[in-house]
Amino acid sequence: MQTMNALDTNIKNRALNASQGELTLMLYEGAIVFCDTAIKAYENNDMDMADINIQKTDRIIEELENTLNEKYEVSKNFHEIYSRIRSCLKHGKEDRDLEFLHEALKHLRIMCDIWKDVMKRTA
Repeated sequence: MQTMNALDTNIKNRALNASQGELTLMLYEGAIVFCDTAIKAYENNDMDMADINIQKTDRIIEELENTLNEKYEVSKNFHEIYSRIRSCLKHGKEDRDLEFLHEALKHLRIMCDIWKDVMKRTA
């Protein structure tokens, strides 16, 4: 329990001191962890845990989508990608189909890698 408290404190401190770009990266990383956890839960027939983690992933994608700046043309592309991820999550949950969750995870990893590259280029 003490280890979890220390971890929570570390995450909170990291978030409080993070730039906007770092916060976005943290959201992508969190979505990846939750989606991966959902897949593992399905594989272990723990549907409640899978559903909880799909919901957490979806909330992060919703937050990422809400923060898009519409004045940039690239926002349309991000909306399309986020829409596809959310659709995969929905179908993965409703249809109990791991292929959809694997597709969502693939997109999340690609988006995270792209974001890391953008951060490096703008640093």
